[in-house]
Amino acid sequence: MVSKNNPSGNKKRSPLSIFVVIALCGFFYILGAWQRSGFGKGDSIALEVTKQTDCNILTNLNFETHHNDVEIVEPSKPKAQVFKPCDVKYTDYTPCQEQDRAMKFPRDNMIYRERHCPPQEEKLHCLIPAPKGYMTPFEWPKSRDYVHYANVPHKSLTVEKAVQNWVQFKGNVFKFPGGGTMFPQGADAYIDELASVIPIADGSVRTALDTGCGVASWGAYVLKRNVLAMSFAPRDNHEAQVQFALERGVPAVIGVLGSINLPYPSRAFDMAQCSRCLIPWTANDGMYLMEVDRVLRPGGYWVLSGPPINWKTYYQVWKRSKEDLKAEQRKIEELAERLCWEKKYEKGDIAIWRKKVNDKSCRRNSANMCKPRDADDVWYKNMETCVTPFPKVSSASEVAGGELKKFPARLFAVPPRISKGLIEGVSPESYQEDNKLWKKHVNAYKRINRLIGTTRYRNVMDMNAGLGGFAAALESPKSWVMNVVPTISKNTLGVVYERGLIGIYHDWCEGFSTYPRTYDLIHANGVFSLYQNKCSFEDILLEMDRILRPEGSIIFRDEVDVLNKVRKITGGMRWDTKMNDHEDGPLVPEKILVAVKQYWVGSKGNSTSDDE
Repeated sequence: MVSKNNPSGNKKRSPLSIFVVIALCGFFYILGAWQRSGFGKGDSIALEVTKQTDCNILTNLNFETHHNDVEIVEPSKPKAQVFKPCDVKYTDYTPCQEQDRAMKFPRDNMIYRERHCPPQEEKLHCLIPAPKGYMTPFEWPKSRDYVHYANVPHKSLTVEKAVQNWVQFKGNVFKFPGGGTMFPQGADAYIDELASVIPIADGSVRTALDTGCGVASWGAYVLKRNVLAMSFAPRDNHEAQVQFALERGVPAVIGVLGSINLPYPSRAFDMAQCSRCLIPWTANDGMYLMEVDRVLRPGGYWVLSGPPINWKTYYQVWKRSKEDLKAEQRKIEELAERLCWEKKYEKGDIAIWRKKVNDKSCRRNSANMCKPRDADDVWYKNMETCVTPFPKVSSASEVAGGELKKFPARLFAVPPRISKGLIEGVSPESYQEDNKLWKKHVNAYKRINRLIGTTRYRNVMDMNAGLGGFAAALESPKSWVMNVVPTISKNTLGVVYERGLIGIYHDWCEGFSTYPRTYDLIHANGVFSLYQNKCSFEDILLEMDRILRPEGSIIFRDEVDVLNKVRKITGGMRWDTKMNDHEDGPLVPEKILVAVKQYWVGSKGNSTSDDE
């Protein structure tokens, strides 16, 4: 449709409007070129502004908000308590075996030499000092033969046991020639004689118990035969004998056969020995020998060297009558028969018995069998004068409790207690998964601390051992692990021994049965979560500090909120700490806290300023 005012429908632009547009475009083009040429006033102003402006990127930017609507004042958090050093008189303090407290208890059945821990109000809340001049122990295997005098400054055994060749003092070190009361010419020859009867060389014998061990030279020398011995002796007038053992890098604890059960599970040891240990085996109707039988594995061996063996030769030296010694040996022979032990050897000073593999051929008509109970439930339980029954078998050739593979195959084989379903919640499959997990954990530890797995950490403790996975992953001749199973956790210590490892029951609310400064590395997996409603974190950490050597290390593995509480306490303990993420990443709530104990020694005062 055509517009009424524009009949053609197409209005033409005038030439004047086109000219004006072209002129304006040209003007602005020329103006821009003039400004860029540097002759315009505007450019000089821009240049001056540019000169006065710092265009560098700021490196200290703080992206936090600074102007809150309402200021919130948080209550100030208390600083970590600083623990002062104890008096130097506590340098060798053993809280549950102190002499003054021990003398308050009866001497019958060695009760006074058993564990007697201080009540809460008498516990020390200070750091046990190292003796002046303390030095890092010699590395294994040199430590087997030499100990720094400054670390264990006690010379009495060098005089008292000089003839028996226990220990010699030379310059600033003690030397251990490898002798003992019944093997003054050295432990190697003695062990060679035992090995002529006992299959030590082929891995059949892996775990051993040395009762009344002295300075543990027997345990030190069977180590090179791949036998791991748990040695114990009381803290008595043989000053520091267990301390010497641990300083040498040999497993040992303070302990005694007294009125309560040994802190080990049933069927734990492949071999037990008494080398002039002076334990009255026939006393209390044979109660002590019955306790050895409880912890001796079916098919295991018991060695007795010393009184009354070879009494015809020694009765005058022992200052005892022939009749008395002859009667004592006869009683031991009768006891061994009641226990279902078979005598395998007697020559010179040594007699060897072997416990039968089951009770099918036992003659036990007169034996007093223990009433049905858990033979592994032994913490602070009174020893009984009764014989622990063999586990049931279906044939005369079956090993009671299950047959074990030879070491090292038994380290990762499924233990009989697990294959028979005796550990609640643990199957062969979950056991294998646990092994894989601990190999992974130990590899992570080695990335954090490359000295783990070397002779730098000889004496190692796992405070919550579980199935022994940590120790198995770490297994090496360079170190040994004391696998502790807390008394409030699942009882898995029997599994640990079936793997060819050693360990002990313990309650971490109390002091451990060892001297100060006896472990190089402590592993605490879930310990504080386990004990957080049982006893004070402070008490447990101070005990860890007591048994850890200067410049020793601790690895904590626990939930992050628990480790934060632990770290706060350690801030006042002369430890250097570092928190690490779980090996699977920072989102896992379980963390790894690594600590190193600082080197310091005590002095005459007990204030921090007096320490070196």
